[in-house]
Amino acid sequence: MSDALKVVRVLDVSTVIAGPFAAAMLGDFGADVIKVEMPGVGDSGRNMGPHYQGQSLRWATFARNKRSITLDLRKEEGKNIFLQLVAKSDIIIENFRTGTFDKWGLDYETLKKANPKIIVIRVTGYGQTGPYAHLAGFGTPATAFSGLTYMTGYPDRAPVNPPISLCDYVAGLYAAYAAMVCLYYRDLKQGVGQEVDVSLYEGLFRMLEGAIANYAVAGKVTERRPSISGSASPSGTFQSKDGKWVVLVCSTDRTFEYFAKGIGRSDLLEDSRFNTNSARVKNNALVEEIVIDWMSKHDYKELKSIMDEAGVPVSLVYSMEDIFADPHYAAREDIIEVAHPNFGTIKIPGIVPKLSATPGKIKWIGPDMGAHNEDIYQDLLGISPADTDALKEKGVI
Repeated sequence: MSDALKVVRVLDVSTVIAGPFAAAMLGDFGADVIKVEMPGVGDSGRNMGPHYQGQSLRWATFARNKRSITLDLRKEEGKNIFLQLVAKSDIIIENFRTGTFDKWGLDYETLKKANPKIIVIRVTGYGQTGPYAHLAGFGTPATAFSGLTYMTGYPDRAPVNPPISLCDYVAGLYAAYAAMVCLYYRDLKQGVGQEVDVSLYEGLFRMLEGAIANYAVAGKVTERRPSISGSASPSGTFQSKDGKWVVLVCSTDRTFEYFAKGIGRSDLLEDSRFNTNSARVKNNALVEEIVIDWMSKHDYKELKSIMDEAGVPVSLVYSMEDIFADPHYAAREDIIEVAHPNFGTIKIPGIVPKLSATPGKIKWIGPDMGAHNEDIYQDLLGISPADTDALKEKGVI
């Protein structure tokens, strides 16, 4: 079995989460990802928490399967070296504020002159166009801008943002997806590269299709509620007899039929308040009373067994401790233990998705800054050791 993207080279000139995550996704499936970092500074992700013994635990995953070089693109010599790398690459991923690359003399036309086939993926908070294009963009404000924060939480409390950088990761997925679309198009058109404009907020906004249509057609604003917003009932988090938090959703009438029969309440299927999803949504408070009453009489293991047998989707609200102990996570290799130079080993997320013919793999974790300078500058670009040393002395690399 070979790497699916073995012939693809990616220049990861991005920092922190969205861009680096996109590059890592490509690296998982064999792309040669060259991480370009500012000399002496590096990617801000190297310092992001959580920390252990003064080191970022996230960097191992942030930069896995990437080769790290240091290069100052703001200097003329650094720009020229970068253009040499562009000539030998397929994709650039950058997430500087809109216009920064142009300011450094690395506008799209210049990049195309170095390599007409180059695909340039730009990730910013608000995109390359529009009145907010030049504003600083970070994940949490972008999540609020997307409309998701407004809909998240309880109606009688302040809106809440996700506890992870969801906006960044979703944007990273769109960037990786766009990279594959562009590679496919380029090969069909025999060498046509293009620019990709990915904003942080639009990935999440794309997923709010129900709320968008509801406002556009019916003029209704989707308000906060701690479950799927007004589109399915029952749907939410409930507590079992032994105090476990459990998520249940019946988003189709067939699923509710399974649920009603599973709890011994087939009579609900003949009640006009409950026999369709739209009716249940209108009478959601009554539906939740039924669910709360039933769950309060059963320990989690018992209710889980009943629901599984009935065909109803239900899950314990998993903590990370629960995940590490779960046999399904282990069977699918969702957590992989790899060598770490300081901790001995470290456990990091496995490969997603699973491919049958060309499965991804983790070759190494996030490297030290500039660890691959010699490999790239001398072996790939043919710069002599003496010239490499001179570039280092001048702060270019």
